[in-house]
Amino acid sequence: MTAPLDPAAVVAEFVERVAPYDPAPEAGPVAVLGVRTALGEATFQVGDHVVRAMCRALEAYRDPEDRGPCVACGGRRLDENLHCLDCGRLHGILGEVIARHARRVAQDPSYDPSA
Repeated sequence: MTAPLDPAAVVAEFVERVAPYDPAPEAGPVAVLGVRTALGEATFQVGDHVVRAMCRALEAYRDPEDRGPCVACGGRRLDENLHCLDCGRLHGILGEVIARHARRVAQDPSYDPSA
């Protein structure tokens, strides 16, 4: 189990890490960020440098569960085995091997499942 995160504390730590590198600290705040959770609430007055850093950080984030889109249905719910939870297609090497085998079996007239 992972430790719970305090979003306000995470934002405060981010601001503290980034603010010292602001090339124009005298410019003053350009935004007020508010965080309200069950743990409490906090507001942060931040300058352009921090806002840009936060935007770049959010833009660069990729969820660890993101395994890309399904090539069959476009769904984004591929499990750890690259099995699409929306349409059932298998992806990756195993999925490709299974799909090729299924195509060969389907095209083979000697294969008769009713026999």
